[in-house]
Formats: sequence, structure tokens, C-alpha cells
Amino acid sequence: MIIALGQVNPTIGDLQNNAAKMIRIIEECRDDGVELVVFPELAVTGYPPRDLLLYRAFLQEVERITLQEILPATADITVIIGAPWRTAAEGGKLYNTALVMKNMEIYAIHQKTLLPNYDVFDENRYFAPAPRRNVLDLAGKKIAVTVCEDTWNDKDYWERRLYDQDPVEELCSQGAELLVNISASPYHLGKVRERSKMLSALAKKYRIPLVYVNQVGGNDELIFDGSSLVVTENGEVACQAPSFQESVLYYALPEGRPRLVSPLENRKLVGEAGSKAPAGLAAPTPWRLDADREAPGTEGADHLHEALVLGLRDYLRKTGFDRVVIGLSGGIDSAVTAALAVTALGAEKVLGVLMPSRYSSRDSIKDSLELAKNLGMKTRGIPIEKPFTAFLDLMNGKRLPRLDLAEENIQARIRGNILMFISNRERRMVITTGNKSELAVGYCTLYGDMSGGLALLADVPKTMVYQLAAYMNEQEKGETIPRGMITKAPSAELRPDQKDRDSLPPYEILDRVLHLYIEENCHLDEIVAAGFRRKTVKDILEKVDRAEYKRFQAAPGLRVTTRAFGSGRRMPIARSSSVM
Repeated sequence: MIIALGQVNPTIGDLQNNAAKMIRIIEECRDDGVELVVFPELAVTGYPPRDLLLYRAFLQEVERITLQEILPATADITVIIGAPWRTAAEGGKLYNTALVMKNMEIYAIHQKTLLPNYDVFDENRYFAPAPRRNVLDLAGKKIAVTVCEDTWNDKDYWERRLYDQDPVEELCSQGAELLVNISASPYHLGKVRERSKMLSALAKKYRIPLVYVNQVGGNDELIFDGSSLVVTENGEVACQAPSFQESVLYYALPEGRPRLVSPLENRKLVGEAGSKAPAGLAAPTPWRLDADREAPGTEGADHLHEALVLGLRDYLRKTGFDRVVIGLSGGIDSAVTAALAVTALGAEKVLGVLMPSRYSSRDSIKDSLELAKNLGMKTRGIPIEKPFTAFLDLMNGKRLPRLDLAEENIQARIRGNILMFISNRERRMVITTGNKSELAVGYCTLYGDMSGGLALLADVPKTMVYQLAAYMNEQEKGETIPRGMITKAPSAELRPDQKDRDSLPPYEILDRVLHLYIEENCHLDEIVAAGFRRKTVKDILEKVDRAEYKRFQAAPGLRVTTRAFGSGRRMPIARSSSVM
């Protein structure tokens, strides 16, 4: 049996184009002699469709396109495709479903059993769990068809399981000879390795080959890496599709053992035969992207870079924008943001705006211009001294400037207004430049530097921003990002000689504490026990808690760590502090 893994990038709600993309792949696969084509979870709608699933008209259109357009394309071929599907026999309940289509008929329906309801997932809100599980008889083989989370509950792999049921165990007890999993598994640093290791252990445990097909692309805050793969019954990754790009991967499975279709037989081949799953790799240190983890099969700054580029490109494309505007402050964050934008969109699509004030250093202006020249992007200079002076005269009257927080923040808000003016007039999305460390402790200004359509670095801690800058310079074999931006002390430059260290602990300490608090859910005492001063930890945690109202109003960010601000971290705004 020749199987094709269709690693596609659907747009949520764009049912017509999602279907057309899959139909083209089906037709090409049929011409190439493929017998089974497998697409990701909810590929018809894109994942996650969220409250679109509450609209009857939307579900009716899903059913119409699936039955009237995709189904007729399955003549002389079998297709497994993910879609939300209602079953009239069970009172119209909605299921996250793998539809098996064969010769223009729905041959079988397999529903998702385990519905994740944690982190960024809320499938219990929309779907009912599968009432039963049965193997699929296809071409003389018994196939276990599962949907994403259904493979993530093996009692021999996980120390702590989230569900009582194990669909894979149940299906394998029915004599399954091949495990197929359709998935929409979002990315975070380490996820490709973690997922590969888990799937390899599963295939080895049950001594059956495994075909895993994952969605690729950016959908709002979530980035999907793809990384679809085939695992042998020995637990070896026989071949893996590239991460962060669409692809179609062909495999032949004679007698249940995968073999790669040779490039001479099929020129659509993706991947290399005989590649192995990475083994024995320790989990990465929080906020650390070590250079020695850049080898194939590992994850470091290269994966982070690709994820952010894909997430930005898709966010723009899927929201109808094709150009961006970025405020260039002379700091490392705006530099990395601009460099990522140029990689994602091309230099001609990126505008950098310099908005110096009386407190901006000459080096910041010089470095920003050098950065723009290195990237080949256009710049525009709009000094803010006149509107800043007007605000001071208006609000202070005859009093001397006070150099307080209000006067600092008004500078950021003037800059935010300038960027939004350009955005409105020239239809450029404003990309904010703040990082996760600043967003965590509220070291950012509402309606100022937080104004924009996407916060590209919102889940990238400051220390990781520096590593990204070093990686990009290394790839370009030069100083794309000027050295001065990397070596100078971080500063918002909103008052004379201001430095971030005046208000915050060193970022190496801040980021480690934030990791423990935000990603590991540690309490004050637990963090102190990890070796940090109580006063420092208490101050950081109080800042995080107080800034919740700011994050509630922030531009959406791209998730690249295990816990990002957004739908995966839902904290109340009006509450007492966690550190009391």
C-alpha cells in the first residue's frame, strides 16, 4: 500500500480553498499510484475553528463542501480527512472526526475520543467524545485510525495521564496492524523532539508501524510545525516531512513495513530514508537555545526562527495584510522584529520608522539606520519633540517637567499614534516589538509600544531575543544586526540615562524566575527554594500579577514556549496577589 501524508496549511474558515488544495493533492496522488491519502485533523476547517463551530450555517457548509466537492474526488483512491461532523443517529452531536472516503463514498467514520481541555485547547466546549472505537478494514489490513490527542495517553510512557481511556490500547487489542493518527499539534520549543519520541515509543510498544500527519502553518497565536512522519514497528523514524512548510510525503507499506518510494519512482518525495528519531537528548534548559542543539533532529534557534517567520507570514496572509510597519528604537527587540519581518515578507514589504525624542541617543539612531541598510528595508524619520513639548505644555502648564511615569509614557503613546496613523493610511499592520520578559512584568505602555496588530516576540524572553540575534548574524556570516544593538545596555530611553536595570533585575535572573512562575506554575516559596532571593522573587511576581490588565489588552502574540500569554494562560484581572 502506497500512502501519501498530506501536510497542508489550511486557513481557518476558508472551506472552499482548503478543499481545493486537498483535491489537487488527491488528484496528483491518484496519478502517482497512491492508494491512501491522509490529511490532518480538522483539515476542512483548519484548526482551531473555535466558536465558528457554534454556527449551524458553518457546519452545514462544511458538510456540503465535504460531500459535494471532496467526496467526488475520491474515485479509485482512499482518503482520510479531518472535519467536524454531526451524527444524526446520536441526536446531532458534533464530533471531531476522521472521515474515511473510498470510491466517492464515506466508507467509515472514526471520532476523537480524548478531547483536550487544557492550555490552548477547549475541545470539550464543542465536541462530544467518541462513544466507541473500532479498527478500519482496508485493503486487507486492520488500521487503527485515531485523532491527535488519542495517541497521547499511553500509561507506559507518561508518568501522569490525563484520561482514563486509552484508544490506542483498545484498537491494538482488536488486532490493528497499522496506526494512523491525524493531528493538529501546535508547536512550542522542544515539541518536535517530544512528539517524535512519544510516537516512536508507541509504535515500538505495539510492534506496528505508525503514520502521523500534522497540520502546518500559523493560525492566530498558534504555530503548527507539521513534521509529519512514519515510524516502523521497531520505533525508528523512517522518514519525516520538513518542519514549518507544506509537503506531501509518500511511503509504501508492503507487509506492514514502511519503505521509502525512491526518487526515481516519485519526484514528489520529501525526506531521507533511514533517518532515526533523536534519542537520549536532555530537555533544553529554560530560555536557552544552545548552539550544540543545531544538529538535524534537534531544536534550537533555527526552529524558533522558522516558527516565528511562518507565524508572522501566515498571520499577515490570513488576515488580509501584506505589508508591515515597525518602530525602530535602536534596541535589540525592534532589530530582531525587523529582521524576522524582512525574512518573512521581503524587505520591500517592511517599513521602519525612527521616532527619536530628546532622550534618544545618537548610537540608537545610527544603529537603526545601519540595521535598515543591512536588511534593505526603507525607513522614515519622524521626530516626536514637537508633540511631546505640546503635551508637556498642555498638561504641566508653567510647571517644570517632572520626569515622572506619565511623561515617560506619553512619549510611547505619541509613537504608537504615529505608527497607527501610518497603518491606517498605508494599510500596513503594526508589528509591536516588546518581548515576553517586558510583557510579563508590565514594562510596556498601553496604547503606546503595545499598540499594533501582532506582538511577534510576545512569547520570546529577552535572553532568547539575544540568542536569536546571534543566530541571525551567524547565518548571514556578518552583522546584519549591528553589534552595538547587542552589546549596549537595554534601555527604553524615556528619560536621561535610563537603563532597564534601574527597574528590573538582570534579565538572566528575571527570565529564570518568570519561567518557574509562568510555565512551571511555581509559587513564591518554591521559586525561592530554587536559589533566588525572596525580595527579588516577590517583586517580580507582584509585577506580573499587576500587569494582567495590560496583557488582557495586548496585541495577540505567537506561542513558542510551553505557556504563552493568551488563551493558554487565563488569569483573573481583579484578584489578590499570588505572592501574599
